[in-house]
Amino acid sequence: MAKLAIVILNWNGQKFLAQFLPALIQYAPSYSEIIIADNASTDNSIEFLRTVFPSIKIIQNKINGGFSKGYNDALQQVEAEYYCLLNSDVEVTENWIEPIVVLLDNHPDIAIVQPKLLSFAHKNQFEYAGACGGFLDYLGYPFCRGRVFEYLEEDSGQYNNAIEVFWATGAALFVRSNIFHAVNGLDDDFFAHMEEIDFCWRVKSLGYKVMVEPKSVVYHVGGGTLPKNSARKTYLNFRNNMFLLLKNLPRTKLLPIFLLRFPLDNIAALFFLFRGHWRDTWAVYRAQLSFLRQFRKMKRKRKDVDKQVYKQTFQKSIVFQHYIKKKSKFNGTYLE
Repeated sequence: MAKLAIVILNWNGQKFLAQFLPALIQYAPSYSEIIIADNASTDNSIEFLRTVFPSIKIIQNKINGGFSKGYNDALQQVEAEYYCLLNSDVEVTENWIEPIVVLLDNHPDIAIVQPKLLSFAHKNQFEYAGACGGFLDYLGYPFCRGRVFEYLEEDSGQYNNAIEVFWATGAALFVRSNIFHAVNGLDDDFFAHMEEIDFCWRVKSLGYKVMVEPKSVVYHVGGGTLPKNSARKTYLNFRNNMFLLLKNLPRTKLLPIFLLRFPLDNIAALFFLFRGHWRDTWAVYRAQLSFLRQFRKMKRKRKDVDKQVYKQTFQKSIVFQHYIKKKSKFNGTYLE
């Protein structure tokens, strides 16, 4: 059994595999194993891997069940002490693994760790999908140290300390394998987007910590599967955020939070409309309808909800702080 299994979920990503696998192989330590979990690709990914990288293990999923089911199905077949869920559009750097493995080895109360995530296109800028650690405000809006909504900071080393965070990016997520399986992995119903936040919230409910280790640095292209301006992405983000809250909020918070969130999401839909993005507007309403249709199903998933975890959210509205008070930088404790 390998100490670390680096598992890349691939769907029609031959271009990224060709571009980023060489560095991954070069910087992989001897105790690690690289695995490609293919999500029923229709391009030449499998043939390419067998021809150019014949030593890399391939797991072929029968269907494209999205990020969540894809990893769940693949990791049932992977034995290792630690998993690294790595996007195919991530460029790794020298010594990106060791700081995280050391952190996990020395702190049994830490279950999940992410590296510092920078933009592949702008190497000195944090990347949207996770930046330097993810957080959640009390209404369920996610943001990051280094990224608040669309505002991305330049990386000048201002966040180079390892700290506990609320969620870790799914683009490069290290997790103890036994903990991954203890919470039954990712939620298949999310398909993609927000599933890593739900996963981290459930792991935190078991009493474990989620960390960012900035000594480890990777560069993320982003939008490799769904482009940033995709209405499908908008739909999944809005729907899954409601799934996330329904599954994990303390019972006493459910009604007041949703009474606030539905109007705020409708305001967001109107903003899309005013900008001429009518597909995104419709995506918000489709997300709400889908959520209501699946309400009972998702409510049944409310297991072992720890009231204390909710108290770790940022107890102010990030929407108000950013758009009204014009605060765009979060250091892990306060906005400025």
